[in-house]
Formats: sequence, structure tokens, C-alpha cells
Amino acid sequence: MIMTMGFIKTLQITNFRSYDSVRIDGIGAEPVVLYGANGAGKTNILEAISFLSPGRGLRQSRVNEIQNRATLPLSAPISPWAVSVNSYTEYGDTRIGTGATPDLRKRTIRINGEPAKSQSSLSEYLSCVWMTPQMDRIFMDSSSSRRRFLDRLVFAFDPSHSGRVTRYDNALGQRSKLLKENSSPDPVWLTALEKTIAETGIAIEAARLDFLERLQTSCHHAPSESDLYFPKAQLFLKGTIAQLLRASPALEVEEMFRYQLKQTRPADALTGGAATGAHKSDLHVSYIDKKADAAQCSTGEQKALLIGIILAHSRLLQAERGSPPIILLDEVAAHLDENRRAALYDQLLGMKAQFWLTGTDKNLFESLDGRSAQFHIHDGKIHHEKHQNAA
Repeated sequence: MIMTMGFIKTLQITNFRSYDSVRIDGIGAEPVVLYGANGAGKTNILEAISFLSPGRGLRQSRVNEIQNRATLPLSAPISPWAVSVNSYTEYGDTRIGTGATPDLRKRTIRINGEPAKSQSSLSEYLSCVWMTPQMDRIFMDSSSSRRRFLDRLVFAFDPSHSGRVTRYDNALGQRSKLLKENSSPDPVWLTALEKTIAETGIAIEAARLDFLERLQTSCHHAPSESDLYFPKAQLFLKGTIAQLLRASPALEVEEMFRYQLKQTRPADALTGGAATGAHKSDLHVSYIDKKADAAQCSTGEQKALLIGIILAHSRLLQAERGSPPIILLDEVAAHLDENRRAALYDQLLGMKAQFWLTGTDKNLFESLDGRSAQFHIHDGKIHHEKHQNAA
């Protein structure tokens, strides 16, 4: 029997974006609908929930960008933003909280009242995936946007991936600075940085390749009726390191990468970064049945492909971890026709995941009446319109 990995029972938000203090309670494992006018603060609630997983949330915001502006300037003592939940996890009832330090420079995490060692600790209790309107252009955007999208998916599957990416970026930045600011950089320090870049870079690419293989399998195993509305995607990681890893052992590729970093020092001193590495790879997606690059598909097809990938990712987490993640869908329903919307709800309900939906029109969620908790967001207030347990 599949149990819900985690669902939120009570959500408390303080000094977060447009909210000074707001609370949502009385929630079960059922879907949660948030509806209201544009600018009412619906997305802010989803963003707050997204901070219950490692990383910078669904808007990729810095800690100091989230603080309720009414509490600034910093010359006066402030109460930093905070998000806390009472949740049900595989460990039973669990209190999870996160928020900014008083100087708004770092994020802290507490689990059942005790400080957590790192953000990765959150993944032991809750797993979150999300889709936002900004992601609609993922196939048309830059390769860096697709890398961030891919890494976010890997984070939910493998929490240690976040630390690898951070170490890699830090080492790459230090190497670039060292090469640019010193005509004769310390060779020992430079070699040590390149060793870190090579080791973590190969680990990052290997993790991406392994994850994509699993995600591809999940795409292929979608429910048969899903193909009518959310076409299967072909996923491929493009890049020199990924190509080498497909043909050679990781240790050999690591040695090649380290050698190349040494050889390209003069050029990298002028251009910054490095000519090759995990920061240069790209996620390529195509529509299998049409044999078409996703970037060449229609807007509707791209939306359907993306939803299919998010659903496949959720099924993968469910299969690998024994239970589904919390799924956050911001303004997704409004851009789907009635049949596709119904198909999306059916698949989400079938996974027995707690999913949160936002929209401006309550009618978009009519088929979830009696199976969801529904809240009207208006003037910074949250009004509990309906709360019935899911069938």
C-alpha cells in the first residue's frame, strides 16, 4: 500500500512577501485549491511551501528578497520571514520550519524544534515538485535555465546533488578569479581547485545521466490514457562531459577533464569560467511521436510536454521512495482545455499526492468540489470556502 510521503496539515507564514502573518489549517492529505485575483498572493503561498525543500524555492530568490517590504529598512529591528508547518511524514507528525536570520543573509531550518545540519535534511521529511508559468518557456530559454530545471528535478531525487553543484560553482568561480587577477597564479592552489572542479563536475554529470535514464523510464511508463493529453518526451543530456561518460569510465573522464582545465588556463583567464564542464551541458527534449524538437513544437504542445515530465518525475519519486511528493502547480489549470485539465487532476488524484493548485477562477476546479480544501485569497486574507475530505 502506498502512503502519502508527506502532506501539510497546517501552514504558518510570517513576514513573507505580501504577508505579515497568515495561517492555513485544517488541511488533510487532499488537494488544496487557492483562488483569487491576480496579485492576491496565491503564488507567495506556493513559494513559501517550496522553501520546505532544499534550494532557493520556486522563484529562485535570495534570502533577503523574500522579506515583507513593510518591515524594512534594516536600521530598525525586524522580525525576519519564516515558514512553518505541522505535517505528516513517514516519521509521523512532524514540525518543520525555515526562515531568515535577523540580518537576512542566511536561511535556518528547524525540525521538531531542533536545528537541522543542512538544507538537505528537509528531503528526509518532505519532497516538493512544482510548475510555474515562468517554466512554460523552458524549451525556448537558455541552456542555463534548462540546467537549473534539470538540477531541481535531481535535487528532489538525490539531495546530495545540491551540495555537489554548490561545490562545483564555488571552485569554478575561485579558479576564474585566480586566473583573471594573477598573471602568475599559485600553481598548487590552482591545481587543487581544478581537482575539485573535475571530481565534482564528473559527479554532477553522472548524477544527471543516471537520473535522466530513470526519468525516461518513468515517461515511457505513463498511464496509457496520458498519451492523449501529455505526450511522451525523449530526454537527452548534451555536452562534452556527458558524451565522454557514455563511452568511458568516470575516472578516465575525470583525468581528461583535469588535463583540459590545465591546458586551457590561458584562454580561461581571458574569457572566465571554463570552456568545458558540467556548466556547459544542456537538456534536450523532443516530442517522441512527432519526432520533433520541443523548441519547435507549438505553445500548447510544449505545455503538455512539460506537464508530462513533471508527472513522470512525481511517479519516479513515488516509485523510488515509496510515496509521492507534494506537488505545487501555479496557474497551470487556466491554460488547459477541459479534457486535459480533467486528465491532469485524475493522474494527480491517482498518485494520492497532496497537490496545491492556484487560479483566478474558482470554476477551473469545479471537478475537485467535494474532493479538495478550497480557499479564497482576497486582500491579503485567506478565507476557507470549502473543506471536504477527498473521496
